[in-house]
Amino acid sequence: MKKALALHLVAQRTLIPSTPFDFDSTFHKPDHFTSGDNSWTPGVRWQTCLWHGEQLGLKFENKGTKQSPKIVLSVYAKSKIGKKSADSLISEMRYRYNLDLDLRGFYAAFRRDKVLGPAIKRWRGMRPGHPSSLYEYLIIGIVLQNATVRRSMQMFKTLLEHYGALLRFDEKELWCFWKPGALSRVSEERLRKLKMGYRAKSIKKTDEYFGKGLMDEEELRKKSRETQMEKLLELYGVGPATVWYLLFDVFHHWDFFNHVSPWEQKIYSKLFFNRSTERPVSVKKLLKYFERFGSYKQLAVHYLWEDLWWKRTHEHIPWLEKEIRV
Repeated sequence: MKKALALHLVAQRTLIPSTPFDFDSTFHKPDHFTSGDNSWTPGVRWQTCLWHGEQLGLKFENKGTKQSPKIVLSVYAKSKIGKKSADSLISEMRYRYNLDLDLRGFYAAFRRDKVLGPAIKRWRGMRPGHPSSLYEYLIIGIVLQNATVRRSMQMFKTLLEHYGALLRFDEKELWCFWKPGALSRVSEERLRKLKMGYRAKSIKKTDEYFGKGLMDEEELRKKSRETQMEKLLELYGVGPATVWYLLFDVFHHWDFFNHVSPWEQKIYSKLFFNRSTERPVSVKKLLKYFERFGSYKQLAVHYLWEDLWWKRTHEHIPWLEKEIRV
């Protein structure tokens, strides 16, 4: 086990999200597998972050209400960080967690919807959000390919323990991602020995591409959806299915919905049509069903999906457990 790098508090900022805002359902997604790089308890989230080459520990605390939201963000580092770096970090966190998202149009359109309305009522103020950079998201996506949740968790933990850094802050020990390009001296054979299987090649190609600085995530955010799709499809191992996830989680497009994985097909079939997971509804029929949510397709499905996974935290759902196989 690596020795943990001790961090200390170097900055503290107050963030005011748009209203309404729900802290826990925004900062904790029960469907995200446990990876050892974050921790959550009601009202508080801890996570690591590699920002401008600095290994940071972040602590988000809920200090407000849905209608008067306030978040206190504490930043831990090995040494003091400059104001410019701190300001850019705050801006990035606001982006990744959609703290400025205006939900009024979405709620006005569907708060009385028989399917979506109850979920909106339960999770009013919830934002889609993802803590990772594009590079990190792609690495996580690679270990998720064609594997059970348990297997994916094992692979990601192995990568973090071998190439990440263990950080200690606020009485927590959490793993932090490595820098893009850090795997340049790690052979594909070595990754295969770590039981990455065929994914070893994709991990190496992705690390090499980002390590050379061939992808500027912040600049790509400013481009059209079509340009984003084109650039993402240039990445090794990234196909239309992966692009679909990236456009929602990383680039925040709420209206683009053209893919359903076999695993999601089963869950959506049960969730929306009460159909057995052994005989799922066709993808074509599912996509047509989602059209009812118009320009909010992705956001609507996110609310219903998260509603299901939060329900799982309070009760046993046999059919869902069968599909998860943690």
